[in-house]
Amino acid sequence: MALRSRVLGFTPAMSNVFGTRIFLFLFLFSWVWVSSVKASVSYDQKAIIINGQRRILFSGSIHYPRSTPEMWPDLIQKAKDGGLDAIQTYVFWNGHEPSPGQYYFEGRYDLVRFIKLVQQAGLYVHLRIGPYVCAEWNFGGFPVWLKYVPGIEFRTDNEPFKVTMQGFTKKIVDMMKAENLFEPQGGPIIMSQIENEYGPVEWEIGAPGQAYTKWAAQMAVDLGTGVPWVMCKQDDAPDPMINSCNGFYCDWFSPNKPYKPKMWTEVWTGWYTEFGGPVPHRPVEDIAFSVAKFVQKSGSFINYYMYHGGTNFGRTAGGPFIATSYDFDAPIDEYGLLREPKWGHLRDLHRAIKLCEPALVSADPTVISFGNYQEAHVFRSNSGACAAFLANYDSNAYAKVAFENMHYDLPPWSISILPDCKNTIFNTARIGAQSSLMKMTAVSSEGFPWQSYTEETASYDDNSFTMVGLLEQINLTRDASDYLWYMTDVQIDPNEEFLKSGQYPVLTVSSAGHALHVFINGQLSGTVYGSLENPKLTFSDNVKLIAGINKISLLSIAVGLPNVGTHFETWNAGVLGPVVLKGLNEGTRDLSWQKWSYKIGLQGEALGLHTVSGSSSVEWEGSSIAKQQPLSWYKAIFDAPTGNEPLALDMSSMGKGQIWINGQSIGRYWPAYKASGTCGNCSYAGEYDDSKCQSNCGEASQRWYHVPRSWLNPTGNLFVIFEEWGGDPTWISLNKRTVGSLCADIHEWQPSQRSSKIGRLLRPKAHLQCSPGTKITSIKFASFGTPQGICGSFQEGSCHAHKSYDAFEKNCIGKQMCAVSVAPEVFGGDPCPNIMKKLSVEAICS
Repeated sequence: MALRSRVLGFTPAMSNVFGTRIFLFLFLFSWVWVSSVKASVSYDQKAIIINGQRRILFSGSIHYPRSTPEMWPDLIQKAKDGGLDAIQTYVFWNGHEPSPGQYYFEGRYDLVRFIKLVQQAGLYVHLRIGPYVCAEWNFGGFPVWLKYVPGIEFRTDNEPFKVTMQGFTKKIVDMMKAENLFEPQGGPIIMSQIENEYGPVEWEIGAPGQAYTKWAAQMAVDLGTGVPWVMCKQDDAPDPMINSCNGFYCDWFSPNKPYKPKMWTEVWTGWYTEFGGPVPHRPVEDIAFSVAKFVQKSGSFINYYMYHGGTNFGRTAGGPFIATSYDFDAPIDEYGLLREPKWGHLRDLHRAIKLCEPALVSADPTVISFGNYQEAHVFRSNSGACAAFLANYDSNAYAKVAFENMHYDLPPWSISILPDCKNTIFNTARIGAQSSLMKMTAVSSEGFPWQSYTEETASYDDNSFTMVGLLEQINLTRDASDYLWYMTDVQIDPNEEFLKSGQYPVLTVSSAGHALHVFINGQLSGTVYGSLENPKLTFSDNVKLIAGINKISLLSIAVGLPNVGTHFETWNAGVLGPVVLKGLNEGTRDLSWQKWSYKIGLQGEALGLHTVSGSSSVEWEGSSIAKQQPLSWYKAIFDAPTGNEPLALDMSSMGKGQIWINGQSIGRYWPAYKASGTCGNCSYAGEYDDSKCQSNCGEASQRWYHVPRSWLNPTGNLFVIFEEWGGDPTWISLNKRTVGSLCADIHEWQPSQRSSKIGRLLRPKAHLQCSPGTKITSIKFASFGTPQGICGSFQEGSCHAHKSYDAFEKNCIGKQMCAVSVAPEVFGGDPCPNIMKKLSVEAICS
């Protein structure tokens, strides 16, 4: 027997808007459910059915390769504490089959271990096999060797592709079966996914795409997993496939058959960061609003993409130009810490909706209109359960509505949830969870003990080869390195006019991307790079040539392979030409079809300078390290800092390159690529898109780089970076990420319920909780009344209770956690009767 139970619970340590009221509703609505080895998973028009019971399911995406195995248990537990029922993950083909038939399931790619940890935590799994994942992952998750299978065309009715795709899909399914991981076997996997967001591709390619969709669906069903299969963004998903929605909002979505449940496989909690772009943020009030709106329209499965985004370690970032950080503004941040109030507010939302579950899975809603922008969705089951969602779609104005002989105040762009059709226990725009201000603190005032080694400009040697014409980069490197050298000689006659005038000729190099360094006779002549929107680039500048033979060396650099689009087999990178010289006596000389020599990768890569053994193979300069020099390697030995706080490198003084710790790749860094965009104030109200709420404009797109604690030894850690552009490593620092201060910003209970018995029971509380090992040492700000501002910059308003500080200093100082009721009598009386008040507080932890 596989016994799995779940009770909707509450602990004072968890900040929330419920306070003691949660117990009342738990008494009324909580339950324990048990499933056996023979449990079945099916669906109907209302929900996924597990062991005969319809479920409203909350899920969150956590991608196992984007964190470390040591982080997995904590991430999974935090997801469970946040009210999730399931973990969703892709399966990353290129990580598991790096070469044909050679499989890898260890370390960060230990899929079975990850799923078993989810099972141990009592959560379900939604396994998105794909095997195309998109995910801003290199080549969309496809192994690059697939591009060179004879006759292949990706993601269409093509036999070579279907054979290889089916082979990998079956490999994963058979592995899951062998480990008894599907729900009918007693495992946690309740759903699988085949393909991924294929609908737009099918629409573009037509009939071959439609045939491929039908084939993929049938292939998946024939594998006999015993659990439902999902096809997201696939309106024509054939039975028994469930089609589902991805997006910022999905309340408009309906499945393609009336007997399928309404599922949202990707609720975008934020957006990815690209090098050269600002950092996107999505207000949690809007996320909660979108989820409540989906559920009030009979949505029953909600997955947050991402719940923990993590890190694109190594060269896994796609795009191209996707940053190493895949934080995604998720409820759990890149370092594994709770992002408050996003995590807490969504947890409170999940609890509120779970209390409505008996009505939601049993009844269709009755819709009551209160006007142009306000309405109620009311669910009443035959057993007597009743739940209501009161919505205000106006993005500018508050609304007061009358429902069931009571009045309710609704903030703009919000939905109130009433699990008993009477009492509001949650409003999407009113945050009751604490918020946190995070800080980075350098572990030492001293810099790293750097040594440097200069990478030589590529020369003709045994590792180079010569061909006529320009060759495509990925065909040569097979993506084993970001770097490919293109080298050719140019003969300049002593009688060239420019040698006398000093008006040097213009070299123009056209490249398919993504970045390019141009060297003339060993000296850097210029650098150009593209962007995610336009990866192609052109170098065009005067170059200093001399009489005789000149060596032109072009270092072409890939910054991740594309992860979305059609015809993956045709995508290319590198210098494809033309390459021309203008300004010679002869006019223009086309260099494209002369002899070019090629060298794959860097000398330092071949020597393994990022490893302990390889770094000892060359002489490093220690007394006077190279600064602001292109193509420079740096290494340092350091000891791990004490404690268990997450660690990050501040790389803001560097240009562009890669980082290794003890031979493991942190990823690409590029702080010199400054973010361009529009940053400023952000309102939660109104339709959200990825350009609405942004930060870091004019600054590095990514400054901080996560260093997993598990990658460090107590002493003697090897830190190696390769700098392409030129930077100053003496300013690099290792930092601890910690909570700087905690805040709560909570409205009192609405006047219509404030004096009632149930209102007193459900009175909100301000919960504050420091990180383990720290305590609340001071109250920086406290005001019950009409305070203004946000966490870190609160200010008193015209209404302020004079004992606001006293309540927190008495109940919180010296404690790791505390709770204070949001009620006038706690703060010395009502400072302004008949005015809706709130409490704002900021506490310091140390």
